[in-house]
Amino acid sequence: MLLSKLFIPITKDLPSEAKIKSHQLMLQTGMIKQSSAGIYSWLPLGFKIMKKIEKIVREEQDNIGAQEILMPTIQSADIWKESGRYDDYGEEMLRISDRQNREMLYGPTNEEQITEIFRSSVKSYKLLPQILYHIQWKFRDELRPRFGVMRCREFFMKDAYSFDLNESEAVHSYNRMFYAYLKTFQKLGLKSIPMKADTGPIGGDLSHEFIILAETGESKIYADKRIFDVPIENYKNDMISLKKMRDDFSKFYAVTDDKFKQKDFNDNVKKSNQLQTKGIEVGHIFYFGDKYSKPMNCAVDGKDGKKTFVKMGSYGIGVSRLVAAIIEAKYVNKKMKWPKSVSPFDVVIIPSVTKDKKNLERGMKIYSELKKQGIDVLLDDVDENLANKFNKHDLLGIPFQIILGSKSEGNKIEFKEIDKESQLIEIKKIINTLKN
Repeated sequence: MLLSKLFIPITKDLPSEAKIKSHQLMLQTGMIKQSSAGIYSWLPLGFKIMKKIEKIVREEQDNIGAQEILMPTIQSADIWKESGRYDDYGEEMLRISDRQNREMLYGPTNEEQITEIFRSSVKSYKLLPQILYHIQWKFRDELRPRFGVMRCREFFMKDAYSFDLNESEAVHSYNRMFYAYLKTFQKLGLKSIPMKADTGPIGGDLSHEFIILAETGESKIYADKRIFDVPIENYKNDMISLKKMRDDFSKFYAVTDDKFKQKDFNDNVKKSNQLQTKGIEVGHIFYFGDKYSKPMNCAVDGKDGKKTFVKMGSYGIGVSRLVAAIIEAKYVNKKMKWPKSVSPFDVVIIPSVTKDKKNLERGMKIYSELKKQGIDVLLDDVDENLANKFNKHDLLGIPFQIILGSKSEGNKIEFKEIDKESQLIEIKKIINTLKN
């Protein structure tokens, strides 16, 4: 892509309404544009990053055997009345009526919808266990939407739902998702901490939030530092290994503020290992048994021929929120560096555009060669001085840069990772580095 052709409305001034760095950067670099309070349009740069995050989330769901479906954004109020949540959910739910005056709602979550689908489709224990997921837009009418896409009203979310015959099998499904979340955030270049958390309006008695450390996070966290050293590479996707994984993480105290008790913290964690800081919730998982299946009569014929209410869990990841969360974790000293797995481009070519256009012509040749090799490349062909270009690309955060200026000589070109010193390297070696 040529920068001159890319729809990327960059602004020089920091938006006054943006209070945290992710909101500032996403508006400043033209990743999003506000439509109304808490509702945003996703422009090409931001949308491309979000779709890469979505791809990784999908891969890890597929790896544990979850099956993808797609549920509607608009739901019938009837199924929410069955579960008893229609009146309890509160004003965050956007309630609407269609032209026949039927009560509808814009889904804030999908426990009722998936339960209705499952109960009408599965009648026997032989089809269990099942994990179904979708990646879809949600709407929650936040009282005070703020912090850009971090706490907005319309957001893009992966939510999954497990169905099992009994509690032990349901806990195994829970552990499978626990594992998938750790692998997902690792692929996104994030270190997440699983923390015992309150179940909130979803319900149930087993819940973990996945938190990444960030000064601008809304969650206060209290943890034993040693939880960071639990090596997830040691575990496999089988019942024994996943139970050990949960046990290994559970050895270390880690809770959000709604579960925090100072005495428990002091009794369980030595002072030298205590961590008190802030974090951002990037995922939340719940096991709630028959909380929805019982009132909605979602039962299967068991091995003994008797009806058994299925045991359920739900599992959410804020895909759009993760774009902002990665910025909060990675943006340092006015420089952004996207993890290679989600960067909008693999590399950017930054030529010094002089009157004779030699650097730009050379840049075009390198650009064509990189594209032939399947490398996703951005060429900054805008007529602008190098200092301004460097400042701009420090914000855009593409991890690798090819710089065509006074330092490049002969067949060697200036090449650098965004937070490291540049080197003079032949183009063939640059291509190999990028491919690897």
